[in-house]
Amino acid sequence: MIVVMKVGTPEVEIERVSSELGTWGLTPEKIVGKHKVVLGLVGETADLDPLQMQEISPWVEQVLRVEQPFKRASRDYRHGEASDVVVSTPNGAITFGENHPLVVVAGPCSVENEEMIIETARRVKAAGAHFLRGGAYKPRTSPYAFQGHGESALNLLAAAREATGLGIITELMDSPELDVVAEFADVIQIGARNMQNFSLLKKVGAQEKPVLLKRGMAATIEDWLMAAEYILAAGNPNVILCERGIRTFDRQYARNTLDLSAIPVLRTLTHLPIMIDPSHGTGKSEYVPAMAMASIAAGADSLMIEVHPNPKKALSDGPQSLTPERFDRLMQEMSVIGKAVGRWPEPAVVLA
Repeated sequence: MIVVMKVGTPEVEIERVSSELGTWGLTPEKIVGKHKVVLGLVGETADLDPLQMQEISPWVEQVLRVEQPFKRASRDYRHGEASDVVVSTPNGAITFGENHPLVVVAGPCSVENEEMIIETARRVKAAGAHFLRGGAYKPRTSPYAFQGHGESALNLLAAAREATGLGIITELMDSPELDVVAEFADVIQIGARNMQNFSLLKKVGAQEKPVLLKRGMAATIEDWLMAAEYILAAGNPNVILCERGIRTFDRQYARNTLDLSAIPVLRTLTHLPIMIDPSHGTGKSEYVPAMAMASIAAGADSLMIEVHPNPKKALSDGPQSLTPERFDRLMQEMSVIGKAVGRWPEPAVVLA
């Protein structure tokens, strides 16, 4: 349930209404929009009468029920307004959100060595990327595949950030690594395999770093949004949703089925920013550019693209990684679509 306050409501009245609602056994969460303040009500609201609640104050414009099971993630919870996730980086604050320029995240699947990660970081930064992605801890289908270098790789990501000013996005696999990952990462990624690891979601929800939540390989959109709800309910409002392809019956030609229809569907259901990962979504580098451009046209807020200086020698996911040269060209190609839909950062990217 949400309480929509009228435009211009004095702050003292918002505080008074919040206090009174607290005496009803509810926890009001203040949401400041562009024009209005909304109070999201957490607690037992099923038996409350919205018309009676409107009598609390002449400054209450409307009291509405949030019908979706994902309450805080629902777009209705913010009275239809999109939310922004602002991330501080050495190059300045970067905002993920519907009303902001496209944010590009690029880098290798895993951190292999210092030379490789710093070289890749410099190349993707020169092409116009805002964040470096790279796995320190890698969940792999086979126990014999490369699992990542762990904490030492986090130090290499820090060195790459120092060299380039890029923000860092890296995956958290298990609760014991949370503190060390949060120390190095600007955004903590929860991978597809952990999307419904509810104890882990509660833990990242209880800390302050923004969270990138990837869609599970067989998850419905409601499953995904309910997973986001765990993070939001634990107190962290800074969640970015990432579509990375789902498992369907046809895996002969592409690794996964990239669900681009999720973009308009999510836009109607949730206020959270939307990222698309065409690298995992297709599994083949030759398909990544087309899906990246289609994602921008469909309304994505961000893209995550795998880039490796030598994909044939990559320790993980080489077949879906672009070379730096191909990423340079893709950024130029994407700028055409991005400018057409009003989502490309200005001034235009100039390659080093």
